[in-house]
Amino acid sequence: PRAPRRSTMSAGEQPPARPPAAPEPDPAHRYEAVAPHWFYCKVTDTRERWVPFSAQDSERLEEAHGAGRDKEDLVVPTSGGRYDVHLKKRQRVAVYWEEEVSEVRRCTWFYKGDKDNKYIPYSEAFSEELEEAYMVAVTLDEWKKKLESPSREIIILHNPKLMVHYHPVAASDDWGSTPTEQGRPRTVKRGVENIAAEIPNGEPLQIDHLVFVVHGIGPACDIRFRSIIQCVNDFRTVSLSMLQAHFRRAQEQQQIGRVEFLPVNWHSSLHSTGVDVDLERITLPSINRLRHFINDTILDVFFYNSPTYCQTIVDTVASEMNRLYQLFLQRNPLFSGGVSIAGHSLGSLILFDLLTNQRAAPEEAERSAEGSGTAVSNRGIEEVKEILQELELSEYCDVFEKEEMDRRALFLCTEKNLKEMGIPLGPRMKILHYISSKTEMQVCLPHVPCSSRAPRSLSHEAKPRLPLSQVSANYPQLNYKPTIFFAFGSPIGMFLTVRGVKRINPDYSLPTCKGFFNIFHPFDPVAYRIEPMIVPELEFEPMLLPHHKGRKRMHLELKEGLTRMSVDLKNNLLGSLRVAWQSFTRAPLPAVEAAGADAEAEAEAGVEKQPDPKPDEAPAAVKEEPLPINVGRLNGGNRIDYVLQEKPIESFNEYLFALQGHLCYWESEDTVLLVLKEIYQTQGITLDQPLPGSQ
Repeated sequence: PRAPRRSTMSAGEQPPARPPAAPEPDPAHRYEAVAPHWFYCKVTDTRERWVPFSAQDSERLEEAHGAGRDKEDLVVPTSGGRYDVHLKKRQRVAVYWEEEVSEVRRCTWFYKGDKDNKYIPYSEAFSEELEEAYMVAVTLDEWKKKLESPSREIIILHNPKLMVHYHPVAASDDWGSTPTEQGRPRTVKRGVENIAAEIPNGEPLQIDHLVFVVHGIGPACDIRFRSIIQCVNDFRTVSLSMLQAHFRRAQEQQQIGRVEFLPVNWHSSLHSTGVDVDLERITLPSINRLRHFINDTILDVFFYNSPTYCQTIVDTVASEMNRLYQLFLQRNPLFSGGVSIAGHSLGSLILFDLLTNQRAAPEEAERSAEGSGTAVSNRGIEEVKEILQELELSEYCDVFEKEEMDRRALFLCTEKNLKEMGIPLGPRMKILHYISSKTEMQVCLPHVPCSSRAPRSLSHEAKPRLPLSQVSANYPQLNYKPTIFFAFGSPIGMFLTVRGVKRINPDYSLPTCKGFFNIFHPFDPVAYRIEPMIVPELEFEPMLLPHHKGRKRMHLELKEGLTRMSVDLKNNLLGSLRVAWQSFTRAPLPAVEAAGADAEAEAEAGVEKQPDPKPDEAPAAVKEEPLPINVGRLNGGNRIDYVLQEKPIESFNEYLFALQGHLCYWESEDTVLLVLKEIYQTQGITLDQPLPGSQ
């Protein structure tokens, strides 16, 4: 048989040389180890959903696993440090709040049935069996291998791209059915790259600022009845996308990392006091669900107005924020950023009452007093002179100046003090009447002793008291000074009015917090403004929050355009009619053609002159520019009230979207962007492109 093979070769042809080593395997039969990815199980309404860790967290977990540290009780921080993974127990545990422990898996093989929305990972042990069978099948090119899962289900590896999972065969099957007849099989995939999972990149490690978020009434915080933890997770996710979209330059220059938002839950502590059992005894059996909903949500407002439960609420909020702050510093020892606080609905009122009752550091108060003592003293004496001139008592200015009497001291004066200064009875009566009338006009903030910080309080009360407040509580102190206070959908203005506060003194500011922003949706039924309480004599609109994409919403621009057009049309029409009437009444009877021509020329001249603005009138463009409004020191001289732009669908019916308007802040890009802008502005970092209409 070899001779014919030789005869077929040509004379010049060389026999093929065989390499000494074995031939390389076919790439199709070359085995490559699968790349694992770590997942955790999230249970929602008894339904399990496997969620992938970020690429950053998965690499960190795999590195610890590869180092053989599974046997140790190693704890790996994940999700920006908010969750710890106990590698040995394969558990994911929340750090800052209470939450069910989640199962963790190192995943390589997945399956999906007809009714499954996403792929589900096999257990780690069975995945290893599948991987071993796959390796043998690829190396030897022997497919159609069958494996039996722990639940007696059959997995068949037909080829690298077709692997199926059959339901278990019935124990006694008279009809002799085969696995393929047990319903449609599940699809089996190897490796996370083949299941189209959305794997986030991870969060920046650097934390620039910390924000505590306090919820409002009830355990649910949005229209989907989700908890404060889930809503703050959404807020944090939106903040990361806004940082990428509007702070890209600062991120590329590594000037910023991210802002951490942590939820503060007080509802569970309040309702664990046994009050729910007491309410259950007196609740009527009819309309059961509605009554329980009211007991669980709306009654929180009444609890806060009760001295007993108000103390429980403020103690819980303050102690929880202090606990979270200390825990955060322990886990982030290099953190050097500031702390801000945000409150939604009733939560904003709780924070406002806490902040109004904080005590500034004594050394800071002394430093402030030393630095501005002379200026304040001079200004106060001038104010007293103005008051005396108003009362036609200018001749006593020297007496008050000699006694170094400023406005604050004047409002603390009694009749005995004025008599000792040598002021006669008539002028004494005028001064005392002036003091009493001004005291009645302005009422001090509830829970704030006015005499302790009169220059910043809401009035100039002579005696420290708790005027017109419904609740007297001992407000605890925070372990930090908040940089900014953000209020979302806040009823602060309404509660202050109900408590008897008629006006907020423009000189008032929160003792330890210099920034205050009141953000609301235009259809939010719970939200109220603050600025009209500071400047009641002016009528002005709140600041319109610019859209995060840099312009007003289309329907708002259209509405403004139509309004402007109708006003212009009306003005032009009235102007034309006025000119026509004037030319008709003033023109003489046309006796000759020349006179008629003169009348026409006069009318035309009048029409031409009409559009010209008067010398003392400003152009329309200048008129539209809003004049700067002084809204006091509550937000450091900046505007306080900010209104969101409603969506086009919301403008069709205000009542229909009222509830949605109160619960929209968690996923509002415009709200998040304002929060980020103001926080980073304190660090000297601005947006890549300033938004139109922003302050």
